[in-house]
Amino acid sequence: MTDPNRIIIIGAGHNGLVCAAYLARAGREVLVLEASDRVGGAAITREFAPGFRVSACAHVCYQLDRGIVRELKLASHGLKTAHANLRTVALATGGDHLVLHGGKLEAGQLPDKDRAALADYHDRMLRFARVLGKQHNRRPPRIGGGGRSELIAAAMLGLDIRRLGRDSMREFMRIAAINIFDVLEETFETPLLKGALALDAVLGTNLGPRSNNSVLTMLHRLSGQAMGVAGGLSLPEGGMGAVSEALAAAARAGGATVRTGSPVASITLEGDRVSGVELEGGEKLAAGTVISNADPATTLLRLVGARHLETGFVHRVRHFRSKGMAAKLHLALDGLPTFARLPAARAGERLVIAPDPVYIDRAFDHAKYGQCSPDPALEITIPSIHDRTLAPAGRHVLSAIVQYAPFDPRASTDAARAEFLGRTLGLLERYAPGLRRQVVASELLLPADIEREFRITGGHWHHGELALDQMLMLRPVPGAAQYAMPVNGLYLCGAGCHPGGGVMGSAGRNAAHVVLGGERAA
Repeated sequence: MTDPNRIIIIGAGHNGLVCAAYLARAGREVLVLEASDRVGGAAITREFAPGFRVSACAHVCYQLDRGIVRELKLASHGLKTAHANLRTVALATGGDHLVLHGGKLEAGQLPDKDRAALADYHDRMLRFARVLGKQHNRRPPRIGGGGRSELIAAAMLGLDIRRLGRDSMREFMRIAAINIFDVLEETFETPLLKGALALDAVLGTNLGPRSNNSVLTMLHRLSGQAMGVAGGLSLPEGGMGAVSEALAAAARAGGATVRTGSPVASITLEGDRVSGVELEGGEKLAAGTVISNADPATTLLRLVGARHLETGFVHRVRHFRSKGMAAKLHLALDGLPTFARLPAARAGERLVIAPDPVYIDRAFDHAKYGQCSPDPALEITIPSIHDRTLAPAGRHVLSAIVQYAPFDPRASTDAARAEFLGRTLGLLERYAPGLRRQVVASELLLPADIEREFRITGGHWHHGELALDQMLMLRPVPGAAQYAMPVNGLYLCGAGCHPGGGVMGSAGRNAAHVVLGGERAA
């Protein structure tokens, strides 16, 4: 029996919690069901060794929408920043590091040409990224839709591009679908600078610097806000789990109920519309609306079932690319690592190991053939420098995204994990001599581990590849790109929807407004 007044949200990841908060604020009866024993999905802070805590997947906040922070009053629910507006330190084995902050070089040596080009490049890319950013809180137009709202949505996108001006519009259209390697080659001379900038275009993706669409993925990364700073990076106090906890508090304050330890086995149907969900323990819960924060494949193929969906639509969902390419490394350290000629104060910034774009491209070459990269690229943070709640006194945690580690359940053996861990530690020690001796405990999550632990198909943090054919009105697939699914009463609200991955919250807010009958988030 359907309860028409109840809305069930599957998954208490950050987008599900955002969606719940907005719906509850609007007076709707909302029940959030989370399989794990805590809220957050992949955006959690967890203890991986006694006394050592770390953000499980994403570890730097660069896209959390400031409107969501303000509207849901997240500061009053405990959200704080441990370190705002991080610098990027491009590490060099010899100690000739580059410290970058936006379009400025704060330390290191660059030729005058590159120094001037960096400021221009940063301003230009931020301007282009704002075009994407303006779409974050809009429902994308439906392909082939002839309604007034569809025409307005398409016109707004075109107008935002047109407002760049003729020359900038031409440049945007030229580079949007090409590769970051060529753009950097025509702009800069310094390999280390190009490597650091190239990494931003491929981190967390199944792309290399020479892959088409890599400029677009870089613009997506820049299109968000780090707690209000466009193109910025920040560390939330308490790790990424603190963001999820604040969102859960906001949802509960609005009247939503959040149940953990409640894995959903299936979405139930009456005729052509949803009637609720059935939990893995057999409990059935009625609802007139079901919103899934799970990835598209999990939602549509497992929870609904392909037999209830049109064959062509099922085919598109099955071909939605969602195999992860990034591993996550956590190290518990008995002291602060020493990077060659890097002041200790700089160790708390965002550190990257990407000597040049060719280095990254070679790492990607191995991954294309199903092999973990022998010399991967790394994004590193040591958040315990700024947040002493994450490690015992005098000790530290190191968190690193390791690019590339392709999804392969067969390769996630203890032996394969140990081999890749050894290679990665060896790489780290080239830049921080003696680091191995400081390691108290370690954890390496390969994409297959991420799939198993966080129930994300393919272990892809973004629920699906960020590429031209899987963005805007094409995300996740035509027929499911406006949050409403081809099953009455069923919606998606996760990273597999527009605008995509990252701890952003826009997909959750947009889905809530579609359910409430709005055309865009207010």
